[in-house]
Amino acid sequence: MEIDGAGAKPEAAARAAEAAGFALVTLADSPLPPPGGGSRVEAGVRAAFLARRTSRIGLAPTLHVTVTEPFHLATQLASLDHASLGRAGWVIGADNSAAALATIGGRPLTADGLRREVADVVDVARKLWDSWEDDAVIRDTGTGRFLDADRVHHVNYSGARFSITGPLITPRPPQGQVVVLGADTLGITGRLDVALVAAPALDEIADRAHQARTDGAPLVFAELDLSLGEDRPAGAEQPAGTDRSGGLDAVTSWGAPERLRYAGGEDGLRGLLDRLGGIVDGVRVHPTELDVDLPRLIAVTGPAPAGGPTLRETLGLARPVNQFATAR
Repeated sequence: MEIDGAGAKPEAAARAAEAAGFALVTLADSPLPPPGGGSRVEAGVRAAFLARRTSRIGLAPTLHVTVTEPFHLATQLASLDHASLGRAGWVIGADNSAAALATIGGRPLTADGLRREVADVVDVARKLWDSWEDDAVIRDTGTGRFLDADRVHHVNYSGARFSITGPLITPRPPQGQVVVLGADTLGITGRLDVALVAAPALDEIADRAHQARTDGAPLVFAELDLSLGEDRPAGAEQPAGTDRSGGLDAVTSWGAPERLRYAGGEDGLRGLLDRLGGIVDGVRVHPTELDVDLPRLIAVTGPAPAGGPTLRETLGLARPVNQFATAR
């Protein structure tokens, strides 16, 4: 569930989604101010706020590789994983607009340059998360040693636009590696834990989901815009023309479809989710109005089985072996 839409109350939404058994919530972000003016709290900070106000649900902020220093990005996400006791995810942001890059005095990258930048940041983040082995902290009072220096590693990574020596300034995250989610169009599908497929038609979602698995993505989620129908008695048919999308579109246009869209009643949504269940491993829902759509969606999906104590366990992803420990 994306919880940064219209009507967003992140703490209430995260707790409601957690109680309903959702696997994770994501928090959108942009380097630029909101379109209507004002300001926003950065998504990583919002996720940290939620880390101690939730207990099971995964928390995945969007952090943009194009405008965030890679070492700080990796540290922030590792800290989120520690604060949440192993529930951190990361939605890869790659805003490459001139306005976004101007916030750091930069210029847009070429398509190949952007793909390489995303790959470099993901690779260095994974190396930094592994720069402390799991047993690096020994707390040996007899010898006065807090760390085993042989189990803390310099990374010495050189990317196209940055270099990092490391190690990270926090111990290895509880999950070993934060769960990394990103669009299948980024060109780094094999580096992802969850590939996000945004397409307006089921056939295209099916084709791209197959390709994402072929390219090495362990899990594939479909992106879904949702405007769930008007209030009515349970089991009643959705009257023609009574979904909310028309009125909402007159206020804030959805524009040309980029993701799968659903506007209508509960029964139709159940059917759509059943069809998606045979194509993808999960669905990330983008509500039109969070405070309206979330309660209705919960009523449709019903309570889900409780997940594991970490996001990786909830998603069925193995905890990665530390690359430095393996080499040593």
